[in-house]
Amino acid sequence: MEEPIRIKPEEVREKVSARKAILVCAYDDEEKFKNMHLEGAISYNQFTTMVPSLSRDQEIIFYCG
Repeated sequence: MEEPIRIKPEEVREKVSARKAILVCAYDDEEKFKNMHLEGAISYNQFTTMVPSLSRDQEIIFYCG
């Protein structure tokens, strides 16, 4: 398994603002999502419902606190 690629917060903000990437809070617990939610992020549960409709080249950025 490959190591995750780490990027700077500024790069994340830029990509999410430009809709070039989806920001996903990696917690599957909704309470943790509410507590760790970053601006522009979606919950892991929301993400899993979107997976079938995403293109294979869609950039996805996961984070956890």
